[in-house]
Amino acid sequence: MTVRVRRVYEPPQPEDGLRVLVDRLWPRGLAKDAARVDEWPKDLTPSTELRRWYHAEERPYGEFRARYEAELAAPGAAGLLDGLRRSAREGDVTLLTASKWPERSHAEVLRRLLED
Repeated sequence: MTVRVRRVYEPPQPEDGLRVLVDRLWPRGLAKDAARVDEWPKDLTPSTELRRWYHAEERPYGEFRARYEAELAAPGAAGLLDGLRRSAREGDVTLLTASKWPERSHAEVLRRLLED
């Protein structure tokens, strides 16, 4: 099992496996057929409020991570996360995000949770 994080703007790779868009909004300027997204579980993404809070000014990543993990514990998101865990056990999963800094984004939080 490999879970990786990539920017959705990067070309698809053969080793990507299941390609899951983990952003609430569709990435600007990207055609849906070019993205080759297999799943788009919007309820697994940070809430609009949390996303705005994090991007409004420089906020501590650790606090963002804790708030996002609390959102992921809600029943709807927890079920989607469990489904993604099952998919990751069955094969490679690539989490796609438009974030300029994927290593400090919600996609990285998801990757760590899926690998634990």
